[in-house]
Amino acid sequence: MADVEFSVVDATSATAQWAMGEYLKELSERFPEGFDSAGAIDEAASTLNPPHGFFAIAGSFHSPSGCGGVHFLDSERGEIKRMWVAPESRGQGVATSILGYLEDKIRESGRTIALLDTNRVLTNAIALYERCGYQPTPRYNDNPYAHFWFRKDLKPLPD
Repeated sequence: MADVEFSVVDATSATAQWAMGEYLKELSERFPEGFDSAGAIDEAASTLNPPHGFFAIAGSFHSPSGCGGVHFLDSERGEIKRMWVAPESRGQGVATSILGYLEDKIRESGRTIALLDTNRVLTNAIALYERCGYQPTPRYNDNPYAHFWFRKDLKPLPD
């Protein structure tokens, strides 16, 4: 894994908004049906901030190499959301580091299940999730852009 520093930030901060904007722009370009990002930023403000979740920036606050968030669905499950790596940082292990960091934060919250969904065109993301131990799971949300749903059981932190 790459040696990456992380900062948990307010999902409405300028840096978080920029990173999510880059992520959403890429989805809009890559998804054959496009991506309607109108509500995604507003949703992040409520679901990716305490007490419902968190949002993290990878790398420099002024020039992030990536981002990701977690929405706490209940007392056992955290859903990984808005995971993105800047194009110039790809292929360096940044995505694996972000995923590991988000999983650690889910564990720290006392939860032991990580969930995520993804679109079929995001083949590199699907390969990453499978490589990191995620298993297919039944649909758990109504995301119209998702084709695959994954789950990973996380070992609890030692007492």
